[in-house]
Amino acid sequence: MKTLVIIPSRLSATRLPGKPLLKINGLSIISHVFKKAEEANIGEVVVATEDVEIMDDVKKNGGQVILTEKKHKTGTDRIYEALQKLDYKNIDLIMNLQGDEPLMNIDDIRVLNDQMIKNQSRLGTLASKIKNEAVYENENIVKVNTKEHLDDLNFPEATNFTRKSLLQDKNIYHHLGIYCYKKETLKDFVSYNQSTNEIKKRLEQLRALDNNIKINVALARSSPIGVDTEEDFLAIKKLMEYKS
Repeated sequence: MKTLVIIPSRLSATRLPGKPLLKINGLSIISHVFKKAEEANIGEVVVATEDVEIMDDVKKNGGQVILTEKKHKTGTDRIYEALQKLDYKNIDLIMNLQGDEPLMNIDDIRVLNDQMIKNQSRLGTLASKIKNEAVYENENIVKVNTKEHLDDLNFPEATNFTRKSLLQDKNIYHHLGIYCYKKETLKDFVSYNQSTNEIKKRLEQLRALDNNIKINVALARSSPIGVDTEEDFLAIKKLMEYKS
């Protein structure tokens, strides 16, 4: 099966405007994510954006990019437009890697791709174990409940996604910003209207569950923070600069 990685990115994030072009070690966040996806080596990588500034930055750093319309309500709608414009005939899976996850682990990206192929799943994502109790209360960190306890080998179904959760919730994990769709599933997903649940909780994956699209979850070894706020950015910057 052939996978295409599409990274949606835009400048108008509400909590941290201009976020994709913020620099760490002299390279923009979006280009860090692009290079991570390329290193995973699971297929071709394309950034989908509505902003010329992002397009220029990605091209300057050797990445492939496609310009999309500004009307999209979610990143998934944006990647579907990109897929249609690219018009690749022989793609089976589309990996949607969020453009604000520069610390995403390459092996975890590969694990998700492998599980999708092995299980012939319609839609899959990653989650990691919660080691810090503050995560349960932090509404910027999305949590996922799974039918079974998550381990290295299984790929259980998600039963719910939430921003706020309780310590005693069963089988609850830190959800990571990455999805893998079968091509037909992506087409189905964008054909549905945004669900009430999705709009209320600001979680687009609930549109899938509300329309009976099963989401399988693979265990990620690492628990990277995404860049949602100024605080996140400074923490990630410090970490990445220290590592380099």
